[in-house]
Amino acid sequence: MTGAPARTLLLWCPDWPVLAAEIVDGVPATGPVAVLHANRVVACSEQARAEGVRRGLRKREAQGRCPQLTVVEYDPGRDARAFEPVVAAVEELVAGVEVVRPGACAVAARGPGRYLGGEEAAAERIIEHVAQSCLVESQVGIADGVFAAGLAARAGRVVAPGGTPEFLAGLPVEALGRSALADLLRRLGVRTLGDFAALPAGDVLARFGFDGALAHRLAAGRDHRPLAVRQPPADLTVTAEHDEPIDRVDAAAFVARALAEQLHERLAGHGLACTRLGIEAVTEHGQELHRVWRHDGLLTAAAIADRVRWQLDGWLSGSNGRAGARPARPTAGIIRLRLIPDGVIAQAGLQAGLWGETGEERERAHRALSRVQGILGPEAVVTAVLGGGRSPADQVRLVPWGDERVPARPGPAPLPGEPIAGGADRAASAGRPADRSGGGVPPWPGRLPAPAPAVVLPSPLAATVHDAAGEPVVISARLAVSAPPARLVVGTGQPAEIVGWAGPWPVDERWWAPVEARRRARFQVSLADGAALLLAVEAGQWLVEAIYD
Repeated sequence: MTGAPARTLLLWCPDWPVLAAEIVDGVPATGPVAVLHANRVVACSEQARAEGVRRGLRKREAQGRCPQLTVVEYDPGRDARAFEPVVAAVEELVAGVEVVRPGACAVAARGPGRYLGGEEAAAERIIEHVAQSCLVESQVGIADGVFAAGLAARAGRVVAPGGTPEFLAGLPVEALGRSALADLLRRLGVRTLGDFAALPAGDVLARFGFDGALAHRLAAGRDHRPLAVRQPPADLTVTAEHDEPIDRVDAAAFVARALAEQLHERLAGHGLACTRLGIEAVTEHGQELHRVWRHDGLLTAAAIADRVRWQLDGWLSGSNGRAGARPARPTAGIIRLRLIPDGVIAQAGLQAGLWGETGEERERAHRALSRVQGILGPEAVVTAVLGGGRSPADQVRLVPWGDERVPARPGPAPLPGEPIAGGADRAASAGRPADRSGGGVPPWPGRLPAPAPAVVLPSPLAATVHDAAGEPVVISARLAVSAPPARLVVGTGQPAEIVGWAGPWPVDERWWAPVEARRRARFQVSLADGAALLLAVEAGQWLVEAIYD
């Protein structure tokens, strides 16, 4: 907090809560309007002030002075939303704007004063631009520091460099905006900011505390912090307009290369790299096409160009898919192409793996699969993601290539010694140890132990299981097996001899919801021909769920 305050230009919009109510809610600011918070007036219109309404009055007293008063509730969100266009208009002329509060924004005065022809000329230019762009009246004040510039803006003054302490000295202590402190200072005989600034800083801190010491600095013309400027978001999108519609793949590839290099250079200028790319195209007939490409590494200029070329190839050529499927071809050529870096990170945020995690082979595979997606659509290429679940089908989720690989059923792993049956579902593993393998997939209660089956059937096959005497094998409610399984018949096939079996592994899911409840038991069986199957029995029906290799 040392050093002289910087020259500051502050734009102030009088009665901003009233103007915001007019902009957002349509309440006419030309009439008698008062904005209330906690049943007290925090802002009022010029006509309301002419009728005697003042800040701090209670609602009933304000309405007594002005019976036709329109009352609006205070909404800081509304004030901020309505003020955003004003800030954007100021940013069109000057850089580094700080929003002090809705209705007031500040900027360092040195830059605008130099390239707009002086501080007074800059103030006039900004006021005029805001009035033309937003239809909002404003005042500008320039002084040393944000606090003094705010007081100067209320008077519409440009305080000369070094004249801020003199400007503040004659102002009343109420200008500090601290009603309790101002009342106490007046009772102590301190009536102006100059009188307050003349007091020793140590005595002020001891008597009035930290907030009083901060107010003492402001009264002396010393700000407590520098400007915290608002950096406008960088526009990283690149667009190419074409008078002649593009309807050939070779012409589209040429455009893609130039646009990709332009995007890559713009990202590099901000120290960024793209990991998710949005491609938008507009045809001559107004048809809009959009696709998002994802990548687990940094997209280089060549990689961006490849993806744009592949996508345009898929849109323009309409290559045949499986079974003669053909994606819809645009009705006209492309006249506008836009690349949007939907996901960006710092350029040093990713590092290639040492053992092939993001190596050349993976990159080649990614390029090939991404090209297929560009032709057939994102759902045409999927990859499996392991997650939680009790059955093999529940543990695998298919996601489009390049999408986020998030398990469908995450779950915490049980601690050593923790019982397997837990949570909301009653499940057990028939006395067998819990499976704590599986490459980090969280074990679920009732999940089958390793190894996992090699083939999971999309639809289980109906089967019958008989014992050595030819009688059907049944499972009781207490999981008792009527007889050892001896023969298996899948569908209408030939009987197969069962030479080994293990189970049952029971699962009782969602027992609290009768409509969704499901109770079944699983068995692992090995056949005489060397095959191994995963069977399930549910409601007395045997099913083949998966095949082991």
